[in-house]
Amino acid sequence: MFLLLPSPLLRVVLALAAFAAGSGLALAEGFQTSVPNAILVDAGTRTVLLEKAADDFVTPASTVKIMTAEIVFHEIAEGRLKLDDEFTVSEHAWRSGGAPAGGSAMFLAVNSRARVEDLIRGLVIVSGNDAAIAIAEGVAGSEEAFVGRMNKRASELGLVKSVFGNPWGQAGPDQKVTPREMVQLAAHVIDAYPDLYRYFSEKEFAWNKIRQQNRNPLLTMSLGADGLKTGNIDNSGFGIVGSAVQDGRRLIVAVYGAKTAKERAEEARKLLQWGFRNFEEKPLFKAGEVIGQAQIYGGERGSVGVVSPTDVKVLLQRGGTEKLAGKIVYEGPLIAPVAAGAKVAKLEIRRGATVVLEQPLEAAESVDKGSLPSRAFDAAYEYAAAAIHSKLSKKQ
Repeated sequence: MFLLLPSPLLRVVLALAAFAAGSGLALAEGFQTSVPNAILVDAGTRTVLLEKAADDFVTPASTVKIMTAEIVFHEIAEGRLKLDDEFTVSEHAWRSGGAPAGGSAMFLAVNSRARVEDLIRGLVIVSGNDAAIAIAEGVAGSEEAFVGRMNKRASELGLVKSVFGNPWGQAGPDQKVTPREMVQLAAHVIDAYPDLYRYFSEKEFAWNKIRQQNRNPLLTMSLGADGLKTGNIDNSGFGIVGSAVQDGRRLIVAVYGAKTAKERAEEARKLLQWGFRNFEEKPLFKAGEVIGQAQIYGGERGSVGVVSPTDVKVLLQRGGTEKLAGKIVYEGPLIAPVAAGAKVAKLEIRRGATVVLEQPLEAAESVDKGSLPSRAFDAAYEYAAAAIHSKLSKKQ
């Protein structure tokens, strides 16, 4: 059952029903993590299983290469780039990111040419800074232009807080991300580019007669891990964004600020194991099921049902005692006409103060404009509601 709360600026429909759930807080239900920033998410349902300061800004270091890879994968998916295309390795890529720089490198030779597929492997397997710069210059003409693409693409993907300043992980004021958005980015890469994501799981890569192991420690831990990237630079601590699959369920973890590489690997491993062992999937709403009603201004009807295009499921901790509460949030009233299938709202599922799931909602059916008298009545109603809201606000 749902309750409509009228507000002239924002309509919120609260679900009165609650669902038995376990705690997803970092210090609840006997689980703790030593790192300052962490988040664990179920990829299938997008349920947040655990979070700790997941919206704080962190230095991404080489985990930024997930974004660099996304740009390349997107170019390939759009047909503007092929795996067999070749890029020239500039002196800048060689000197700033290659062997002379002393950081992680693919060991590209200056003025040589490398296939895009090899550069991808150098980027995601051995974390080559030279590979990242060569990709940036090859795709966009310069690092600066590529950074512009990174930030534009991040905006398109809904990364509203994270900012990118270079493609390989150098620290700086223009390079800051949140663990939550890095998990969001990882989930997108996994879903959108399954044929290209596989490069993240390759155990080793040899270039220029130098063989290197994949820097992701999760790949050797019998967890079902198949990606993504580690990072460490300056005083930012050790970080990782990783993913693993067990029994058809994929979890994605982000850990930042670990004091050592060992702590990073162990905390990521423990989080993934805890998630796989302690949670089970529960259905909430079926695809197409009317979850609530959204008010409509100037329509032939005063409201429209909202539905999810996919089944709504969450992961609940086995034996947990906390409750989940849901609400539908939308800016409204909606303005007629409203087309069936239009995205008009979102469903939020919360565990306490923590949003564990956000799901876009669509209009269940089309609603045309109403008659002139009907629209006039709606206008009068909204004017009165706005006046009452204004008076109440002034008294508070």
